[in-house]
Amino acid sequence: MKHQLLALDLDGTALQDNHQLNSSIAELVHSIKSQYHVVIVTGRHHTAAKPYYDEFNLDTPIICCNGTYTYHYQQGKVLDHKAIDKGLAQRFIQSAELHQLKMVMYVTDAMTYSLVDPIPYMQPLNVWAKTFPPESQPNIYQTDDFASLAEATDYVWKFVVEGEADRLEAFLRQAWVETHFEGAWSGESRIDLAMRGNNKGEALARYAQQLGIAPNSIVAAGDNFNDISMLEMAGIGIAMQQADPVVKQRADVICETDNHGDGLATLVKGYFPLAEDK
Repeated sequence: MKHQLLALDLDGTALQDNHQLNSSIAELVHSIKSQYHVVIVTGRHHTAAKPYYDEFNLDTPIICCNGTYTYHYQQGKVLDHKAIDKGLAQRFIQSAELHQLKMVMYVTDAMTYSLVDPIPYMQPLNVWAKTFPPESQPNIYQTDDFASLAEATDYVWKFVVEGEADRLEAFLRQAWVETHFEGAWSGESRIDLAMRGNNKGEALARYAQQLGIAPNSIVAAGDNFNDISMLEMAGIGIAMQQADPVVKQRADVICETDNHGDGLATLVKGYFPLAEDK
């Protein structure tokens, strides 16, 4: 089988825990991208993935927010999306605040989080963003008015909510949430929520179909629950060594190393031989 497309998750897969690209993956991508199609499929907003996209020196679109939209950096525009309806977004914000949940809201061109009660993981992410020069700095900021921001923006891509288990469970059990939203756990008490039907696997399948690439010609690598859909739809789904057992069970291949080792690069190289290696 000739594989044609490599789909890479970022956090926990191509990235090490210090938010730096694994050098072995960077070298691999640089070596194969002229002969094969390489696409990033991430839970991140495109503004927070851009530094890595630039390091990879890619010119392909990127699939963001767990499949919610596809963005083309060179064209500076959204190619495909299923954003959250404005009315639903307002209802979500009101209910999340009522349940005393911490919240992050991904909008058209930014990641926003609470000024009053910030989710802890956003603070170091914001510090990281500020290490870049202004012209390439990821757009991450705090707000004290999610509702007004949601009304003013063109798109609301997804929410991340975190809180005490009983409050979070009560929020997720609401019929309208179950009907309209699909979630991917990104922490023990934290879940990413986008419109139902949005997931990495569905978005990757649509993108590959546009290129005329069959699912069995795709190799996908990831480490978290939000990666399961694309690991299952790809011809070869690779789970990282540190992945949860549930994720590993849904993969075809288990990487011998975690995101700090060179196991993934070694594996992927075998699926994408270079012309001079054939």
